[in-house]
Amino acid sequence: MSKFELKLPKMGESVAEATITSWLKEVGDTIEMDEAIVEIATDKVDSEVPSEVEGVLVERFFEVDEVVGVGQVIAVIETNGESQEVTDEPEAAAIEVPEELPTVSSVKSAMDSVSTNSADISSPSGKFFSPLVKNIAKTEGISIDELESIKGTGKGERVTKNDILDYIKRGRKASEKVQDTKSPEPVSEKVANAPSVEAIQPALNDEIIEMSRMGKLISKHMVDSLRTSAHVQSFVEVDVTNVVRWREKVKDEFLKREGEKITFTPIFMEAVAKAIRDFPMMNISVDGDRILKHKDINLGMAAALADGNLIVPVIKRADQLNLVGMTKAVNDLAQRSRAGKLNPDDVQGGTFTVTNVGSFGSIMGTPIINQPQVGILALGSIRKIPAVIETPEGDLIGIRHKMILSHSYDHRVVNGALGSMFAKRIADYLEAWDVNTTF
Repeated sequence: MSKFELKLPKMGESVAEATITSWLKEVGDTIEMDEAIVEIATDKVDSEVPSEVEGVLVERFFEVDEVVGVGQVIAVIETNGESQEVTDEPEAAAIEVPEELPTVSSVKSAMDSVSTNSADISSPSGKFFSPLVKNIAKTEGISIDELESIKGTGKGERVTKNDILDYIKRGRKASEKVQDTKSPEPVSEKVANAPSVEAIQPALNDEIIEMSRMGKLISKHMVDSLRTSAHVQSFVEVDVTNVVRWREKVKDEFLKREGEKITFTPIFMEAVAKAIRDFPMMNISVDGDRILKHKDINLGMAAALADGNLIVPVIKRADQLNLVGMTKAVNDLAQRSRAGKLNPDDVQGGTFTVTNVGSFGSIMGTPIINQPQVGILALGSIRKIPAVIETPEGDLIGIRHKMILSHSYDHRVVNGALGSMFAKRIADYLEAWDVNTTF
């Protein structure tokens, strides 16, 4: 008999860790090839980790709600194959280095995950606290001394997520929090990092709703993005009358021939991909003082989930798709997003994101950049409005279909000229749409 190390697989360049949400197999269970062993969650998608071998699960190294770094050993399977070296301390396993250059945020997350002996993760007394527990403590203003006083129910009296949440729910008030004796932070940093000074006390008839795990992750991702990028917006009004008329003319034939409904989204995504090809410096990421220019144009497409949250599946190499291919890619990702059937690879590798705020009735929006990208485009609702129409015979007033494009971009590396010209180029492609276009 030999042993096989099951490691947390690489899930994209911007993902350095995941949270164990459920073990599907117990120690001693027989495991088949490709059978799911554990469920994990990242800030982007829930997924399962399958076994690469057949055998028996003999050891598990992490409990539910613990955070695991990419490349760390999470379990050992006993097999009949050749033996692989098993690490005595799985928590200290090295993080797998992505083939592409990692971002600053992904490197920091990976460093926070690697070693249980790290001074950043352990208390002065040597007691271990997981990154998840320490993040909750930081958010709630709980000092390390106070954290050590909490009785843990985990392995070796380790404080779990439920322990610290129960501690908070038991009535801990803001006045009981240990005051930080360090020098005060600058006001701007306090606003960005500190919880509110006074805890909100619910009134008698107030309903308390716990944020979902996905909601908490999205919240953290949005706040981190605002701390990272200097957000600036540019707005462009677009006349999409020709696009609306063309879609109305061909939608029935398109459905009959391709078996797919054609919406406005693939048309807009095609225009965005073309504009990125014209302005390749919108297809970049920032790593410290370096800029990573991406070769592939991978468009993220924000999609609404049943619980009201959003997820961003990615259309890979979008500039290489024709309109039919783009339509099928958009419809497939949207359907699998709603059904909760996306794979980890479906939400990785995006280089620019498009979100459709118009589908909810908004005429414009100021979206937050999806890190580590440097730009995101919001599509406003299409409205019939009176407009000036220029003709060789003179100007006329007519009814046109118009919408507003809202472009948020990272002003650290994208100046106003580039951000504005990029949005205007997308508008130019849409306004130049040929009503006789074939598919």
